[in-house]
Amino acid sequence: MSPLAVFVRTLLKSSAIFIGVTSIFLHPQLEWRAASAPQQGVAVGARQGGREGIVDALIEALKDTDAGVRRNAIRALASMNSQRAVPALIGAMKDADADTRAFVIGALGELSDARAVPALREALKDENVSVRVRAASALGEIGDRSAVDALIAAAKDKNADVRRRVINALGELGDERALDTLMLALKDEDASVRRSAASAIAELSGGDGPRPHPRPRPNPNPRPNPVVR
Repeated sequence: MSPLAVFVRTLLKSSAIFIGVTSIFLHPQLEWRAASAPQQGVAVGARQGGREGIVDALIEALKDTDAGVRRNAIRALASMNSQRAVPALIGAMKDADADTRAFVIGALGELSDARAVPALREALKDENVSVRVRAASALGEIGDRSAVDALIAAAKDKNADVRRRVINALGELGDERALDTLMLALKDEDASVRRSAASAIAELSGGDGPRPHPRPRPNPNPRPNPVVR
């Protein structure tokens, strides 16, 4: 493990994650020393040219044996808007820890990169409710209409919160293929699902036709000038 990776892992294991990693990212002229890890004797200078190294260290931390380290690495990569980390985050969706998978999906939703859509469609079938909920929300955030069919299928989920998030996502996508599903959801046994369905139908049917999604149609790198690559 490189000295920088050791230093970043030290931060990830403490509450210093955003004070440390984010400060390095925002103020690369600062020099940070891993005083909390004397046994390694690590001294790391994080300057302008070290940003990619920090991202690499965080990506490496996605495989750490400690779930807390993995989750904090996920949070840091999302906060740094690292599009370069998207493939690694997609791979981390196979993490054995359900909470970590949910963290990953939340980060992918924040990054809003269409490369994550196929994996997020599969996550709608995850055994964990929180993962399915996050996947539905992330697909709505990304706004790629290739997710419509998977969301329509997930509208039959046995969990009401998942169904509600799915209906919300379909409303965000604004695709008329979802109209029949939304109409059926008006009769859902759960009132929150029915409310979401009514709202989604209003969005879909307003004006002379389906309303476009508020975001531009996504592409593999929807943010043209990410801060970190």
